[in-house]
Amino acid sequence: MRLFTLKYCTAYLLTSVLTCLFFSGQSLASTGNYLSHKLEGNTVVISTNVATVTLNAYGEGAIAIHYQSHKDKLPASQLPSFAIKEQAVNSSFVIKEDNQQLTLTLNKLSAVINKSPFSISYFQKSKYQKNGKHEDTLLIAEQQGFFSGTVNEVTETPAIDGSSTATKITKKLPVQGFRFHLNDTEKLLGGGERVLGMDRRGHSFPLYNRAHYGYTTHSEQMNFSIPAVMSSNKYIVLFDNSAKGYMDLAKKEQNILEFSAVAGRMAYIVFSADSYPKLINNYVDVTGKQPLPPRWSLGNYASRFGYRSEAEVRATVNKFIDLDFPLDALILDLYWFGKDIKGHMGNLAWDKNAFPEPEKMIRDIKKQGVKTILITEPFVLSTSSKWQDAVEQQALATDAQGKAKQFDFYFGNTGLVDVFSDKGQQWFNDIYRQLYQQGVTGWWGDLGEPEVHPSDTLHTLSDGSLVNADAIHNVYGHQWAKMVFDNQLKMDPEQRPFILMRSGFAGSQRYGMIPWTGDVSRSWDGLKPQVELSLQMSLLGMAYTHSDLGGFAGGETFNQEMYIRWLQYGVFQPIYRPHAQDNIAPEVVFHDKQTQDILRTFIKLRYKLLPYNYSLAYQNSTTGMPLMRPLFFENKFEQELEQELGSELKNNVEQENYLASFDNASSYLWGDAFLVTPVVAANVSSVAVNLPGGVWFDYFTNGNEPAKNYQGGQTVNLATSLETLPVLVRAGAFIPMINDIQSTQYYDASKLTLHYYADKSVTSANYEMYEDDGKTYQAIEKGLFELLQFSAQQQQKQLTIKLNRSGKGYNGMPQARTMTLVIHNITQVPNKISLNNKVINNAVWQDTENTLTIDFTWQHQPLTLTIQ
Repeated sequence: MRLFTLKYCTAYLLTSVLTCLFFSGQSLASTGNYLSHKLEGNTVVISTNVATVTLNAYGEGAIAIHYQSHKDKLPASQLPSFAIKEQAVNSSFVIKEDNQQLTLTLNKLSAVINKSPFSISYFQKSKYQKNGKHEDTLLIAEQQGFFSGTVNEVTETPAIDGSSTATKITKKLPVQGFRFHLNDTEKLLGGGERVLGMDRRGHSFPLYNRAHYGYTTHSEQMNFSIPAVMSSNKYIVLFDNSAKGYMDLAKKEQNILEFSAVAGRMAYIVFSADSYPKLINNYVDVTGKQPLPPRWSLGNYASRFGYRSEAEVRATVNKFIDLDFPLDALILDLYWFGKDIKGHMGNLAWDKNAFPEPEKMIRDIKKQGVKTILITEPFVLSTSSKWQDAVEQQALATDAQGKAKQFDFYFGNTGLVDVFSDKGQQWFNDIYRQLYQQGVTGWWGDLGEPEVHPSDTLHTLSDGSLVNADAIHNVYGHQWAKMVFDNQLKMDPEQRPFILMRSGFAGSQRYGMIPWTGDVSRSWDGLKPQVELSLQMSLLGMAYTHSDLGGFAGGETFNQEMYIRWLQYGVFQPIYRPHAQDNIAPEVVFHDKQTQDILRTFIKLRYKLLPYNYSLAYQNSTTGMPLMRPLFFENKFEQELEQELGSELKNNVEQENYLASFDNASSYLWGDAFLVTPVVAANVSSVAVNLPGGVWFDYFTNGNEPAKNYQGGQTVNLATSLETLPVLVRAGAFIPMINDIQSTQYYDASKLTLHYYADKSVTSANYEMYEDDGKTYQAIEKGLFELLQFSAQQQQKQLTIKLNRSGKGYNGMPQARTMTLVIHNITQVPNKISLNNKVINNAVWQDTENTLTIDFTWQHQPLTLTIQ
């Protein structure tokens, strides 16, 4: 038995109801003793005197554990896993047993089961040898393992008359969960969208998706929880439970990690690997990989809260084009179905007074290269035009009497679409189908936590069973995304879906979900946590997590510097989508000329980098590798482990430096080539950057001098002005670029500029560029793509660059390419340049910039360029 007290309080957005969970009272150990085990296919089923425990192996490094208590079962304990992808195939264990232990091994990962008392420890076989043997390293171990306990939930409702007296209702709720031992030094990331710093160890927070309007530099609860942690010891633990609960990362008790929930499935998954990229790969092999998004989604968006008429939409698109700003999509907020914020939600049909010819409008702006994206919400107001239809079609979640559950929130009296039920899905999908037939390209799903979700709301699963809101709350957005994704592919199997949502669960990436970081404050303090949020989400599969560029909430006057800095950062993050309340325009085209001139260059750079960014998307879809990457991926101390000591670092100083790198969210890697340090405060003239190993070049130069280079492994101060962003590029990097375009409708990779950053310290370098038609669903799986391979070798005074191509290709693939190769850091004019052993004389060496530019035609045959 253990005693504890902890309190969480969170308010529903734009309501006066405050819900507090007092995690207090007792938690009882429930480990039991081993009785027997059997093998059912590849599943190991263990019987103890208190529970049935099943273990499944997945992929190369994941073990899933499911506890089913013989008594004291929580509500909805029969729920399936929402984290594990559909059609996941079990791997097989190697099983060993003695009197004390049962050991299940999957490649390098082992679950060692102590029989009495029953508990499970997880070990990873070291990739290094000690005394000629690969030793097993303890990753994490159950401490008590599965447990049961209680919490007190207090709901406070302020008095209507405005007095200080509030109505309090206290309920005692049973909980179950798991406890694990941690070591003294490991760092813990995870938990999803929260602003707590990169290392979340020492924090405790709710697992309950809920929006935090106007957040800045601290938030314990936001709209997208992921009940998982990633350790600096290269493992992930995922609590595979969809219900309201909490995580404690060694706050209440030293070196104890705890997950708990008030309902649902009692299960978790352990992932491990020798490196962080491989660990993420193992994670997405089980939870699902992000489908490749359409190429246009990497372009520029026009978005605000919101465009109120067809005339405003047309004028906005024309202004982008007239002012020479690329644009690929326009997003319509809730005014498309009603003239006011309140009273219309659930109409989900065009307000013909404001949008008299929506289909023609959609066609016309599409001809201009601009796609239309519509907001939809899962709430149907009782005042909306579709309320009665939703009730009659049984599309809404219900109350205990089987009637449509009604409740009040900011937008009005409402019901909630039951996205878990067959009838709810059919009703919602019919609406999406009608809108898609009108020409809508993509979907924005808002308020999908759901923003308000009373505990006594009942949802109907596909098997007919009923579960309450608390049991399934955290997967509502996840299920909604699945519904939209599946429906979109039924309507058009060849086109890639676009689904923008702010709430989901572990594994939501497999439904193409593109999350954003919620209603952030329009302020410097709103900008500051954005790298942390995107990195945290990216490490757990949600690699397209991005912010409302420029900030969303509040702001009285336009802050030019903050706005420019936020949109500059946006070039080097997954989705370029300025969005805000419209008292201050979020679109650059409605601001002053200086702001436009600075940001036009950056937005055009975003488009020039499309081949590079699209290749990052390919890497993510095939391996799970994030587009934004933390600096600890690069840490030389982690890479230079003492082989005789396995995972122990060479000395305490190196260990401290390595662990300190987990706290760094001031800089990050954009792919492999770029090191980006956003400017997040006013009047900044320089920023301090901790450089990874290697040589790094200034990316932005004035064009009249060579790019300055820096030796890695040190902290440097980089000068910056409002016109530039502190961005470095790695020596040995290839960066493919295209010419300026107005939208991806005019994308043309037949003319390619390939930059290479040469340095004598880099003796060899390799890069792979991915290309397809930008739109076909499962182009990778179907083989409808090409890979362009570039490599470089530096030997004394000779640089050799090779070009190759592979893949069966795709419709519209260039048969040849006009190439411009720009080699940086060539400090003197070459003596000889040859292409496939033929001397060429058209190269241009710029002595002021130390660049060598070579133009040639490439018909995709193997090419070797030699520079002496």
